[in-house]
Amino acid sequence: MTIDDPIVTKGNSPATLLDPRESMRRLPVHWQTPLTMLTGKPYDGQPAIRLSVTHHVAGCCASMGLGVGVTALALWLGTWWIVSAMVGMAVTLHGMRNARMMVFHQAAHKNLYRRERLDAAIGRACSAILLVQNFSQYRREHTSEHHSRHHMTLRDPTVQAFLIGLGLTPGMTRRQMWRRMLRKVLSPAFQLRFAISRLCSFWIGADTPERAIALGFYGSAIFLSVATGSWEVFVIGWLVPLFPLFQIVNTLRLCVKHTFPAPGNENIAGKERMAALTNAIFLGEATPARGQGAIRATVAWTRWCGRMVFVHAPARYLVLTGDTVCHDFHHRYPRHKAWFDYISEREIDSHTTGSGWPEYTQVWGLAQAISHVFDSLARADSSVFDRTRIEGISSRALFTAFDD
Repeated sequence: MTIDDPIVTKGNSPATLLDPRESMRRLPVHWQTPLTMLTGKPYDGQPAIRLSVTHHVAGCCASMGLGVGVTALALWLGTWWIVSAMVGMAVTLHGMRNARMMVFHQAAHKNLYRRERLDAAIGRACSAILLVQNFSQYRREHTSEHHSRHHMTLRDPTVQAFLIGLGLTPGMTRRQMWRRMLRKVLSPAFQLRFAISRLCSFWIGADTPERAIALGFYGSAIFLSVATGSWEVFVIGWLVPLFPLFQIVNTLRLCVKHTFPAPGNENIAGKERMAALTNAIFLGEATPARGQGAIRATVAWTRWCGRMVFVHAPARYLVLTGDTVCHDFHHRYPRHKAWFDYISEREIDSHTTGSGWPEYTQVWGLAQAISHVFDSLARADSSVFDRTRIEGISSRALFTAFDD
């Protein structure tokens, strides 16, 4: 990752260098749907890509199962097992993150299948299997503190995670924030505290069904691992993605969720406030310019393909999973009926007039989006975002904020 200056654009600016997606229209037509899913943005006028709730629910379950299976096969074959196991762990992690960031999240909004009892049952299963904050508490706190007038104030768990969990404060430089954040996520002590706090945030307050699911799932997994002598599959294939890898990408995701209000704008309310504090994060970069010589064009296209495959695709697949690329759309419409078609629906809404919402804002690139958030914190009012004013926050509550 780099700390390059982010390019932030508003509204729709097709056919300009500020919209890398438009430059990709020159690529073959059968590439366009995959490119839209990777970048998080369709080209101007692209037909809508329609998915479904079940597509996301079944997809995350299939991804977790497939990932564990690939890891098990890699360990059994032995040859090149490290590379294959890494692929398996990545697939498992992808499924876990989609289960957390879309299925669990939408269930908390009573918006998954829009059937409260079914959504609650699925939400409890997610919290029990992923060992994140128990569903009832998360649903209550998420709607009352994060989706409310307390959004991006000292009462918001996201702000608490920045100021106390990561130790970032207004006035720090972008580079200082990057260094501190990276030291945190790579620190074994931080990872251990995070894991313990996750377990506590699940167990304390969990209801009987949640605890029963967790005990049944992990009890069965441990029993089968011991009985079949395949404990390494459980550890490498499940626990490694579930704890250290999950927590690393979770922290990176935290760092792009929302920007801090500019000094003097802390009391702005309503649609203007919500739009100003959330932006989309699209992934990708403009294709090479036309008219280059054969050698330069070959180098440029090789670099473009390499960055799309090895930089932007992993960022999309592991960090900005599911609808997190369009998180601004969710904050404008928390219970949108077609949330599962997040890319197409955001694009349609961005061309809709008369809604009363300001223009959408977007940043291209994960690292650039993190820098954008860090810059907003650097400029924030230190008297407003004073960590000493955060009272009564426990270690469990703090690391729950990382999992918001």
